[in-house]
Amino acid sequence: MSNSYRGGGFYGATGPLRSREGISSRPAAVSDEIQLRIDPIHSDLDDEITGLHQKIRQLKGVAQEIEVEAKFQNEFLNQLQMTLIKAQSAVKNNMRRLNKSIIQRGSNHVMHVILFALLCFFAVYFWSKLSRR
Repeated sequence: MSNSYRGGGFYGATGPLRSREGISSRPAAVSDEIQLRIDPIHSDLDDEITGLHQKIRQLKGVAQEIEVEAKFQNEFLNQLQMTLIKAQSAVKNNMRRLNKSIIQRGSNHVMHVILFALLCFFAVYFWSKLSRR
């Protein structure tokens, strides 16, 4: 039963806590430390680690590019939001001015529209009377 914890009988390896992959632990001077040793037989691990290191470097570059793009987009949105706020305030001020001018000039505009509509109605009426003859 104690061999299964050490890995000797379970993995078929000869050393204590030794696995098939070539990683083994050695007893350390301090009981809290664990030392790992990689067998030179399995040197492809170094190639894998190098490949992973390169991929991590590429991912870091991509993450930095994403961060730069996100900052640019955020600044652009902030500028767009400020432009929109300025446009809204300008429209609000112009609407206020138009309402003041309409109130100051009274209903003259409405009277002009009504007179124009009546003039158009009579023009169409006389044109229809003249075209029947």
